[in-house]
Amino acid sequence: AAPAKPAAVIDGVAFSADGHMVDAAAWTRSLGEALATVEGVTLTDAHWAVLEAARKDFAETQASPNIRRLTNVAGVSTKDLYTLFPKAPGRTIAKIAGLPRPVGCL
Repeated sequence: AAPAKPAAVIDGVAFSADGHMVDAAAWTRSLGEALATVEGVTLTDAHWAVLEAARKDFAETQASPNIRRLTNVAGVSTKDLYTLFPKAPGRTIAKIAGLPRPVGCL
C-alpha cells in the first residue's frame, strides 16, 4: 500500500490528519518546542527527559511507547506523566516528540 498523503505540511514537515508527524526523523528540538506550545505544554527538564526517553524507545522499537512503557523507559510514575502532560499524556508525548500515535491510543 502507498503511504498515506499528509493532511498538512508546515515548514516542510508533514503531519497526519490526527496531528502526528509523518516522519519522526524530521523532528528537531525546536520543532518539539513549537508542538508543545500548540498542545499547551510549557516544557521543563522533566518534560524533556520523558520526550527523549520516548524518542529513544521509538528508535529502538519503531513503535510509539504507550503509558505503561513510558513509565518504564522514562522512569516516572503514571501520576507524574499526567502531571507533566495532563491531557492524554501518551498521545501528547507522541505528538510533541514527533512520533506516530501509540497503538491503543484513543
